[in-house]
Amino acid sequence: MIKPFRHPASAIAMIIMLQAATLLSAPPLAAQETSPNVATPSVATPSTAAPAMPFEARDPFFHIMSDRGSDDAAQLIKEMELRFDFYNHFFRYDSDDLAAPFRVRAFSDRDSYDTYVQSRLGSTRRGAVYLHYTDPARRELVIHRGSEEERTMLPREAFIQYFRAFVTNPPSWLREGFAIYFSSLRYDAVIGELEYTENLTWLDRVKSIGGRAAPPERILLADSLGVPENFQQLSWALVSFLINAGKEEYYRTLAEILMSLPGNNTARENSERAAAHISRWLNMDTFRQDYDAYINSRRTFADLVRDGQESFTGKDFAAAEIHFQAALNQRPGHHSPYYYLGLIAYERKDFDAADNFYRLSLDRGADPALIAYARGINAAAAGKREDASAFLSRARELNPAQYAERAAAILETLSAPAPPDGGRAP
Repeated sequence: MIKPFRHPASAIAMIIMLQAATLLSAPPLAAQETSPNVATPSVATPSTAAPAMPFEARDPFFHIMSDRGSDDAAQLIKEMELRFDFYNHFFRYDSDDLAAPFRVRAFSDRDSYDTYVQSRLGSTRRGAVYLHYTDPARRELVIHRGSEEERTMLPREAFIQYFRAFVTNPPSWLREGFAIYFSSLRYDAVIGELEYTENLTWLDRVKSIGGRAAPPERILLADSLGVPENFQQLSWALVSFLINAGKEEYYRTLAEILMSLPGNNTARENSERAAAHISRWLNMDTFRQDYDAYINSRRTFADLVRDGQESFTGKDFAAAEIHFQAALNQRPGHHSPYYYLGLIAYERKDFDAADNFYRLSLDRGADPALIAYARGINAAAAGKREDASAFLSRARELNPAQYAERAAAILETLSAPAPPDGGRAP
């Protein structure tokens, strides 16, 4: 039975401080790095025991080992539980099929991390790496906690650990495509929640390849025919298309593939199985046309902001609003869309809405001087002289080189008996 994963109420993570004990694991016969290459190489492992890790956190599905402290172990198990739930909301694998708990080993020291990974792979990997073994009990995700690379590598490698726990050798396009698709799934330790925005880093690259790109059929069969050029980017594009194209048959076909992949087939067998399923149920000519149209229609955050700026400059405020709303939906934590939506509201003389957008932009990291000046202009146009004077004085104080003269001119107008005409925000 396929069911969503949920931890039972009694499965409370236990933090165990091991002061005198030494954790010894028999050395695995071979480790497999989660490489972007189709052929995942086996690397002989020296006969060295795993280092002692002073802090652990356990529950029925996770075994966390850390040298950073009990609080970090508890935080890490919470993050991994959330990641599992997030992935499984999409994949719907049965947690009863897990052969062993997920193992996660976290090092705070780069040298210790590098030494451990190198002893397993023969070389190190920055940030995080999933080590795959024939024995499920020995598979583990290894993390360099606090490193700059952890932020980008942990989401990718954590997904691969999850995926390969249920499908040992997934088709390479699914492994790489979904690893990139979920690579922007971040954990906010302050609020204890995951945050996701779609990763469109490679969209421009995929568009620039154009007609030189390997066709979808070639990506599907990379495990049989070899890895084509730009394989990772095109794998992501194919996964993104199947999920987001807006046609039920594509999403349904992807779901059927994910649910039907045998757990212990080779990657080649699984990729041929997936390709056959797609060609059996979908018209491949239409598939290719829809794929090309989807890629060409997608816009990055920078594209949307640039389109919005051009529409705003051309005084097409309706089109500008559409572009900035789309940018906001793509990156709700970025200040730019809120600022420009404030400008649009100002042009429409909706001064309360404009001020609210400016405040939201400031909360998300916009230049305080710019926002103070914009709010001053907006308050002046709304007839709120005291507020306008306070905001403009603040802008002049924060950035005199940029706003001293402009703010002074408007402040002088505000002090005159006649009401100001407001002017324009920058």
